[in-house]
Amino acid sequence: MSNKNTAFYQNKKQYTFDFSGQETSSDGGFSLLYKLARRSKLIKAFSEQVPDRRDPELITYSVEELIMQRVMLLACGYEDCNDVDYLKEDPLLKALMDNGLCSQPTLSRLENSLNMGAVYRLAEWWVDRYVASLPTDKEYVIIDVDCTDDPTHGDQQGSLFHGYYWQWMLNELFYIDGETGQIILPVLRPGNVHSNKWNDRFLRVIARKIRQRFGDIQIIVRADGGFSCPGFYEVVEEQDLDFCIGLTSNPRLKAAVRKSYDWVNKHYGQKGARHQKFVGPFSYQADSWDNPQQVYAKIESTGKGMNLRFIVSNFADDDAEELYKDFYVQRGEASENRIKEVKNMCFSDRLSCHRFSANFFRLMLSCLAYELLRNLRGLIRKTAHAKAWAWSVQSIRLYLLKVAAQVHETVRRIHIRFSRAFSQQNLFREVMMQC
Repeated sequence: MSNKNTAFYQNKKQYTFDFSGQETSSDGGFSLLYKLARRSKLIKAFSEQVPDRRDPELITYSVEELIMQRVMLLACGYEDCNDVDYLKEDPLLKALMDNGLCSQPTLSRLENSLNMGAVYRLAEWWVDRYVASLPTDKEYVIIDVDCTDDPTHGDQQGSLFHGYYWQWMLNELFYIDGETGQIILPVLRPGNVHSNKWNDRFLRVIARKIRQRFGDIQIIVRADGGFSCPGFYEVVEEQDLDFCIGLTSNPRLKAAVRKSYDWVNKHYGQKGARHQKFVGPFSYQADSWDNPQQVYAKIESTGKGMNLRFIVSNFADDDAEELYKDFYVQRGEASENRIKEVKNMCFSDRLSCHRFSANFFRLMLSCLAYELLRNLRGLIRKTAHAKAWAWSVQSIRLYLLKVAAQVHETVRRIHIRFSRAFSQQNLFREVMMQC
């Protein structure tokens, strides 16, 4: 071990190292994302809505360049602004970003430059973007509504204690297209609000904008029981919406299905056998509702105990089992898994700024990174590589984007050289040619 370049010995072989190799980037897939971002003009369109109050004579980086850098790094797995301190010498990032990477303080100033008025205008941009993206022959849209917690560990504005999650947190609300997974609108709320807080307002705006373009198109809302409240049913009737949402159990609902519940429990539950029975529709009206609604129930013996679930819907003459299995539970893949990707894989849970508006803006940046990767997943599904069709955001990042690349730059060309051992080189080439 007298040689300082010796790492270790194994099987009588000496393993050495040094730092004399050619400059290499660990994020070769950045080139693919960068091309996709430029062609889709997603970041450009978003950046045009961000106000820039800086002195033009003192500007080195445009707002678009700053947002491009931040979103690209989020998509590649770098969740914090100060990650640029470790990436500023990356040859590929320097080659693609004309001005190189800006510093962490510059990014932080951008995030803290917006007031709530500017954030609201950006929220409206999200809805307008979704409506404009719908094909002209669209016959119906499915809007999945759900929220998630964002635990806080500092002095963030809006960080409040939530009794259900039993933690200090911010509350993130998402409206997602139930067929494509496209984000319709991301909303940041104070930590102690109920799931349905302000849902009627946002749902009304989204429905009105869709109606303005498509007229009498069918709009279907799908959500869990936390969103069942008088305000929701008022919007449903006002905007002529179809819906299928969960309903929290209570003694009156349990009494309505008592005979069926006892039968399943007697013949299956007490024997530890698995069985499902679906009941409904039957009419039910909560004291706070203006009108009765159709309710369906799933009575299940899981083999380890009994499980009772209720849903409420205004679909006409639907079979209870088909409505539950073929439509309602599909929200798990359509929205819940997509929210997990935004939160855990695009880092919307890293809202560590003090100002509420800055954290709202950060949430939108994470959603932009998700949208970019969702578009990339759409291109992957157009190829013949069937195993890659089901990749999550994390799998796309790991298998397609996190690849070593050497960069050779001349006056007229930048040549990116990947390893021959790159297992997804055919998929990478096909996707690069598509975008």
